[in-house]
Amino acid sequence: MGRRILNDALRTIVNAEKRGKASVELKPVSTVMSSFLRIMKEKGYIKNYQVHDPHRVGRITVDLQGRVNDCKALTYRQDVKAKEIEHYTERTLPTRQWGYVVVTTPDGILDHEEAIKRNVGGQVLGFFY
Repeated sequence: MGRRILNDALRTIVNAEKRGKASVELKPVSTVMSSFLRIMKEKGYIKNYQVHDPHRVGRITVDLQGRVNDCKALTYRQDVKAKEIEHYTERTLPTRQWGYVVVTTPDGILDHEEAIKRNVGGQVLGFFY
């Protein structure tokens, strides 16, 4: 069930972007979801997000910017080595110029550029562009 939560949240963001909404509310909350949103905020794909009542079911309010074309979570969490990350991003993302693959590593949840820089591998959570 935990992997579907992230996938449902990312699909909600994409659908709200397509409809031209300014913000969207995501329920329920997970720490993986908030880490994924943190990376999206750092890369400039969303404006801001706020976590409300994270210890219960909670909700996250995301302010959209209009840059997200597609984002998906992988429900099977594919293992990827540090040397294979570049090859995986070439297969997954449409071009090299834009888009990010999010990887969970022993150093935390990172985007593919940071994982290559730190030379760590892990499991692919999803991607956005």
